[in-house]
Amino acid sequence: MSSISTAAVVTPGSFLTLHYRLSGPAGDIINTFDDKPATLSLGTGELSPAVEQRLIGLAEGAHATFELPAGEAFGERNADMQQWVARTLLTRIGDPDEPYAIGDVIQFPTPDGTGSYAGAVIESNATAVRFDFNHPLAGQPVTFEVKLIGVL
Repeated sequence: MSSISTAAVVTPGSFLTLHYRLSGPAGDIINTFDDKPATLSLGTGELSPAVEQRLIGLAEGAHATFELPAGEAFGERNADMQQWVARTLLTRIGDPDEPYAIGDVIQFPTPDGTGSYAGAVIESNATAVRFDFNHPLAGQPVTFEVKLIGVL
């Protein structure tokens, strides 16, 4: 009697160990190929829904690259996601001596205090700092490369 083993396949809710790379026109945003692999669960918001959809049906051991059109992976850029934040508030929630240079990415606590979100400094003046809370790849074409190491 012989047994046939089949590789595990990614389904919604799968727990994955993988290497992955997300890049846009300006280059890599994240790349785990030269470091230790990432572990994540599908459906928990760790990857965008469009990126997760590309993983469904892939078998353990697969190595694939997907090209996602502009806006599909992280939505379109939204002008409303650019907000001025008063320096008095920034002093209260962070380091009062922080210079807030253009391009800096700052973590903010969620209102309930259980998580955080990031904003990139795009402008500042004496009384406020303007942040862009859009994902860095919003509105851009994205390349998603993945090598599935384990699927549970």
